[in-house]
Formats: sequence, structure tokens, C-alpha cells
Amino acid sequence: MQGDSPEHHELRGRHYAEAKGWEVVKFYRLEAMSGKSVMGYSETQKMMQDIKTGAITGLIFSKLARLARNTKELLEFADFFRDNDADLISLEEAIDTSSPAGRLFYTMIGAMAQWEREEISARISASVPIRAKLGKRLGGVPAYGYQWDGTQFIIDEKEAPVRKLMYELYLKYKRKKTVARELNNLGYRTRNGLPFTDTTIERLIKDPIAMGIRRANWKDTKSKIKPESEWILLPAPAIISEEMYNECNSLIQVQKDKPRRGKQPMHLLAGYVFCEFCDKKMYVFHEHLSNYKCQTCKNRILASDLEEIYHGRLKSFLLTDADVSAYNKQTDERIKEKEELLVAVTTEADQLRKKLNTIFDMRSTNEMTKERFAEQYWPIEERLGQLEKQLPELQADVDFLKIQYASSDVVLQNAKDLYERWPTVPFEEKRSIVETITKKIIIGKEDVDLTLAYWPNNQSFQNGGNKQPTVIHVQPFQGCRI
Repeated sequence: MQGDSPEHHELRGRHYAEAKGWEVVKFYRLEAMSGKSVMGYSETQKMMQDIKTGAITGLIFSKLARLARNTKELLEFADFFRDNDADLISLEEAIDTSSPAGRLFYTMIGAMAQWEREEISARISASVPIRAKLGKRLGGVPAYGYQWDGTQFIIDEKEAPVRKLMYELYLKYKRKKTVARELNNLGYRTRNGLPFTDTTIERLIKDPIAMGIRRANWKDTKSKIKPESEWILLPAPAIISEEMYNECNSLIQVQKDKPRRGKQPMHLLAGYVFCEFCDKKMYVFHEHLSNYKCQTCKNRILASDLEEIYHGRLKSFLLTDADVSAYNKQTDERIKEKEELLVAVTTEADQLRKKLNTIFDMRSTNEMTKERFAEQYWPIEERLGQLEKQLPELQADVDFLKIQYASSDVVLQNAKDLYERWPTVPFEEKRSIVETITKKIIIGKEDVDLTLAYWPNNQSFQNGGNKQPTVIHVQPFQGCRI
């Protein structure tokens, strides 16, 4: 069918990219390729390499089946694109991960992948305690200074003296970096042939295996430490005495317990606050923890007041029920019009193809003269060419409208309760929202200007869906300037 040809899919994708204001830099061909997996195809590998290098930042395809042949492969693609901060756009399923609805798709796909990984991990974890209690190998390499000899866990005669020396040097110098430097100067290296570091020294000194206690089942699959109640402790040949182990670890703990000067706390709007007069960033300094301050002109505003202004203005730029209702009604009408036109153009194109076939048949049986054939054929061929050029453009228009329509619903559902939930939202999530929607906050003498880049409103949908910054001019609360 004409609508399923590679050329049609290419034009459909190009027109969608044009509607989004994106540049098409490459086209990958996977037609006529079969099999359960497309991950190994050379074209797929080229595409993935281009994603890694940043040559492209997104991939448009007609439907998910064109990208992945099974759920497992789809999850792998989703993980790959997410890890490389790239977007997936499936026109048939109305998925565009550069949009809110698409990001929800990413989240759902990620949840599915995480569930699958956790199921596998749970099955593996269930067998670990049993194997550990039996003293069997659980995988991974043995600790530095030890090795496996068949089923026996024994001391490594080459590494054990170095591990013992490590404790002796720490008791002498009481500094992990100094111990690492001394070992490196003596020509010793880690098992991987790398120089020792203070991090490696601390990890090895704190491991109780050196004094004859081997821990098993004490970390999960993500290397997070489990509760001690789940640990399984097994005997192992000792390299040092228990007294030496305790003395070294007591020193480490004493050093950790020493009070340190903390870093400046992260403030919610840090990095986005500018002075109107100097056009320079305003920071919260240690001596004025409650104020954003301009170092040049001393312009200030209370951090708490600015955050309250920001919170108060969330309502004014989030889509309201009325806004979305009006937009959805308008978009429904536009989609219906485009789909009706698409059906009409498709029907006319099919009719013209049938006419051409009839003309060919008549010419081949000499029912039509050569002159009459040319007279009938060329106008129909010209009109059919116009329609076939128009079809992918119309399909791209429908794709664009449907994806933006889905995005508006997701935005509304997530945004409607954001204002009410804001005080209880975790700081990290608030900061992520600020980084997503905030362009600039300008502090003037009597007012605050918030420049926000949020999801397209009705006007921006009409002009192609490009995000436009929204400038909100507000008066500060009383007492916010001191």
C-alpha cells in the first residue's frame, strides 16, 4: 500500500519534525528486515552511536513495531534513550517524550523495566542466604588478600602481606592518603594494577575479613548495605589480629566524627535570581543566609519571601480547567477536520489509481489510441502526484495535534494539584520543577519579574507548539526588601 511505503513514513516523520521546529539530520532505513530483534542491525547501531555522540537528540518513527519487536527490546531502547537524554517519538501511538505525555510514557516504561529487574533480583536474592550459609561462592571476586582454591576460601600469599602492611602503616601515619602514597611508592598496586587511593584504603581497613570474619549477603544487587540482621558471618583465615583491626577502625571513626564546616545549603531558586540594576546573579551568602543579595549594588530580597512569591504564582501560569477545556474543544474540531480531509484525499487518490489502471488496460488491449491515452493519463498522473505529496503532510498534522492533545491532559492532571501540594513536595522535586520551567527571576526595586518557559498555551499550539517564555510581573509581599 502507498501509505505503508518507506517514502510515506519518511515524509510523515519529516513533516512532523517540521511542525515541531526540529531539524532532520539523518534517516535510518530498517525496511525489509525481519527477526525478533532489531538491536543488532547495522542501521540500529549507527543510530545508537549517533545518540551517544549527540549527532541526533531524538528519533521519530511511525509506530513502536518499527523500532522494537518485543517488550524486552522496547524497554532496552527506552533505557538507552533516557540514559542519553534523547527523545523517542512514535507517531502511531501518539508518544513524544519531548512532551509531558511522552515523559509519562518514559516513566511507565521505566517502571516496567524496574519491575522486571526487581523480579529477577528477588529470585536471585532468595537463593543467596542459603548458599552463603553453606559457605558456597556467591559470585564476584574474593577480597584483596584472599582467593578461592576450588571450594576453599584461602589466603593469597602475594596479597596478604600487603594488606597487613596497610594496617601497620595506618597505625603509624593515621592518614589514609599517606598510607596509599607509601604503598604506591613501594611499588604495590591494587589487583587491577591501579595505584592505591585513600578510598580503597578505607574500604579495605574497614572490611572485617582481615581479622577472620567473612561477610556474606550483606549487600543487595545495587551494592547497598543490608540490615545487619540479614548478614551471614562466616569464619575466614585471619591476616591481622582483632586488636589491630579494632584500633585502626576506631581511628577512622574518630576522624569521621570530627566536626566539619558544612557546605552552603542549596536554595530552591539559586542560579535563577538576577539583579535588575546590575544584571548579575544574586546569591545567598553565609553572612546573610535569609537573603538573596547582589554583591555590586547590595540589592536584596528575603529568600522566604521570594519562594512565597514563586509558590503564589504557580496558579497563574498553570493551565486552568477553562483553558484546557477550551483548548481541547478547539483541538477536537481541528483533528476532526484534518482527519476528514485525510480520508477525502486518501479516497480520491485510490480512485485515481483505479482510473490509471483502467486506462492502462484499455491501452494494452488497443481500446484506446496512443493520443487518447496521453490525453487521459497525464492529468490524472499529475493530480495523483499532488495528492500523494499531500497525504504525509496531512498525516503529520494529525499526528502533531493528537500528541499535543494527549500532552495537555497529562499537564492538567499533574499541574492541578501542584499548587496545593507544593509545601509538602520534597526539595529535590521542587528544584527539578524550578529547573524545568524557570528562565529568569529579576529582582527590582519594587517588583519581581518571573520569566517562565512552560507548556504551550492555546496561542503557542496554534503557531506550531513551540514553547514560549511567559513573563509574570508581580509586586513583592510587604517586608520582602530590607
